[in-house]
Amino acid sequence: MKIASIQLEVKEGRAKEQTVAYALEMMDKCRGADLIVLPELWNIGFFNYDRYREDSEPADGPTARAVSEKARELGAYVYSGSFVEKRGGQYFNTGVFFGRKGEELGRYSKIHLFSYRSREPELLSPGTEIAVIGTEYGKMGLSTCYDLRFPELYREMTSRGATHFLVTSGWPYPRLEAWNILNQARALENTCCLISSNAAGVQHGARFLGHSQIVDPWGTVIAGSGYGEAIIRADLGDDLVEKVRAEFPVLKDRAAWLM
Repeated sequence: MKIASIQLEVKEGRAKEQTVAYALEMMDKCRGADLIVLPELWNIGFFNYDRYREDSEPADGPTARAVSEKARELGAYVYSGSFVEKRGGQYFNTGVFFGRKGEELGRYSKIHLFSYRSREPELLSPGTEIAVIGTEYGKMGLSTCYDLRFPELYREMTSRGATHFLVTSGWPYPRLEAWNILNQARALENTCCLISSNAAGVQHGARFLGHSQIVDPWGTVIAGSGYGEAIIRADLGDDLVEKVRAEFPVLKDRAAWLM
């Protein structure tokens, strides 16, 4: 499976429509990838709280439709990254997973909202559903940024058959050590591959950390980036997780009474 993770730079003051158009150009550079992942709230930027509700849209709104069409054009699976979804009278941090024909295969609304010096819990509602989606490459577990700090979510996705974790993120500076450790730990402890796409750039004085990663089931970072805008790529064997779990069957050694 050929993977491309787009570490998109958030531009201060850029209109949402311009950002969507630019993201589609970045996706064009990923032609040939089987799976493409985008960052969290990339169409407006995580720290643009005043635009959350103004620029919200339904789960099948213009951002999702544009990404869906590009997924169909490229013939790739795409985790859309997330956007502010308006659903009824509530707002959610939601991402959509599209198939090779641009069809929606599933969606995920961020369960753990970030409360540290953030207005996210004030403006948005937490999701309540776990998303694990089947593909010919295995099952993809969807997650968003702050979720990384909650290992029980990833263990539950593993229990539901996940072989790959997709992490869309707007993780900020300076917590680089935490980001690196958690990317590797979530993969290692569940014998899963993990693909993260973090934002880059500066918004309202806050710097996004970048350092998107592709991590194998041993917890080894096989592709990564720095702080700036980038596309990271890796080719993961289609049966890599199966092989590692057979060689080192740690999940089979779990104490049943703790599950």
